[in-house]
Amino acid sequence: MALTIEQIGPCFAGEVRGLDLTKPLTPGDAAAIHDGMDEFAVLVCRGPKLDNAQHLAFTLALGPIEQAIGTSLRAVEDNRLSTDFADVSNLDKEDKPFERQDRRRLFAIGNRLWHSDSSFKTTPAKYSLLHAHSIPRKGGNTEFADMRAAYDALDADMKQQVEGLICEHSQIYSRGKIGFTDLTDEERARFAPVRQVLVRSHPVTGRKSLYLSSHAGSVLGQPGPEGNIFLQDLIEHATQRQFVYAHEWQVGDLVIWDNRQTMHRARPFHFAEPRDMRRTTLAGDGPTVPISPP
Repeated sequence: MALTIEQIGPCFAGEVRGLDLTKPLTPGDAAAIHDGMDEFAVLVCRGPKLDNAQHLAFTLALGPIEQAIGTSLRAVEDNRLSTDFADVSNLDKEDKPFERQDRRRLFAIGNRLWHSDSSFKTTPAKYSLLHAHSIPRKGGNTEFADMRAAYDALDADMKQQVEGLICEHSQIYSRGKIGFTDLTDEERARFAPVRQVLVRSHPVTGRKSLYLSSHAGSVLGQPGPEGNIFLQDLIEHATQRQFVYAHEWQVGDLVIWDNRQTMHRARPFHFAEPRDMRRTTLAGDGPTVPISPP
């Protein structure tokens, strides 16, 4: 059966059919996935639950990966997974849900804000590939917003305003927005702000998109409050329902999204219910803002 992709979202997002996730990804199918990502920005693959080796092999067939190092409050000795995976679960090393006051859980609540994965890194991520191992009985969906359509919908004056702007991104900013400031000096140093452009052009299609995220906490050249409200206005514009696809998870789903062209957010669920989600991340091609020599 040949691989096909059918649109399932309002203006983007496609469902992949005719692909067996348990088998090695052929070069032809890998090319079709990349083409589908260029067009749809989010791809949903329904299938059986993969083991970590299968999930990783699928990802590596698409390109080099980003290591999940230093991006959460999990200590190395407490990790359930290798650094090939970002552990997007609410589970400790013994596979038990975090206690309600656990700072690792409170930090992760920031994922309910609209964001782009790894925008807080000098070289931000390309694709994220999130796989559902277990899901809560209610809630825990993920919503995606199309930043290309959001850019297209800006009026001419606003397109001129956003062009060439540079923002600073950090998890300090996103967690501060939910009142989480309980960070050590080491964590604050690790989450030091990085610079990203506000408008990105896709390297294949040339289509422009807004590069927004709750991690963005300032706009260079603007006073702090002015820059923050400017970004908030853009996020409110970009997350109108006509730009959003809401994914209701099933065990075995593998959802791929392009962080250069989308934002996403997790939706609430009861903290005591296990939600085991594992993410591999395709590495980006380079910084969006040239790095000045020291």
